[in-house]
Amino acid sequence: MHIHFYKYQGTGNDFVMLDNRDGKYNVIGIHEINKICDRRFGIGADGLIKINAHPTLTFEMDYYNSDGSKSFCGNGARCALAFVDFLGVNCENIAFWAIDGEHTANFAEQKIALAMKNVQEIQKVGADFLLHTGSPHYIQFVENVEQLDVYTAGNFIRNQELFRLEGVNVNFVQVINANELFVRTYERGVEDETLSCGTGVTAAVLAYAYKNGLHALQNIRVKTLGGSLEVIFRNNGNGQFDEIQLIGPSKQVFKGEMDV
Repeated sequence: MHIHFYKYQGTGNDFVMLDNRDGKYNVIGIHEINKICDRRFGIGADGLIKINAHPTLTFEMDYYNSDGSKSFCGNGARCALAFVDFLGVNCENIAFWAIDGEHTANFAEQKIALAMKNVQEIQKVGADFLLHTGSPHYIQFVENVEQLDVYTAGNFIRNQELFRLEGVNVNFVQVINANELFVRTYERGVEDETLSCGTGVTAAVLAYAYKNGLHALQNIRVKTLGGSLEVIFRNNGNGQFDEIQLIGPSKQVFKGEMDV
């Protein structure tokens, strides 16, 4: 099959975009996604996104990790919004469907503010934290995240018996100051460290707020290897959060064609 694709990145998290509003790429499955996302034999990406038509909302984001598994992806969603805007879709009052339900978003100062789902629970796992922000995330606070072997440490936690079947994303978090964190993430589905993870950054910020009792509406900056993001939230106590927004840039890198 011949595909026309666009490549986007959001703070270094990169995605292949396919305009599938007419359904022409419905036949692309896990085998093809593996090939497309391969960094040596394909285009290379952390994931692939099909932009599908939706009967009532602006579009559907059909997201796949590079291994073909499905989840919600915050950086991918922001890149999908930039791609839809590029395609000429009216992006005022935008609402779209993803694997975890309906989301809204808006554009502000060359950044995209994505509304995330409310979080109802944060679990303690020893000194660490576990929560779901569209994908499951394990949060561990560390002293010097730049020196950490994220692949080895993340792979070890991801493959513990508790997580082995469904997998978990593992985030290592360093507190830079009261309003800024540095986060590195080992992503399930990619099975490696990525330069950024939007749902992981969101989870890290909420775990930080939970741990430190930050209850008012907050805006926390987050440094990743691929750039900077912001997370806005309101902590309602007992591990419950709403009004969560993930804010950051996304950019088209190149476009091309490929026989799959």
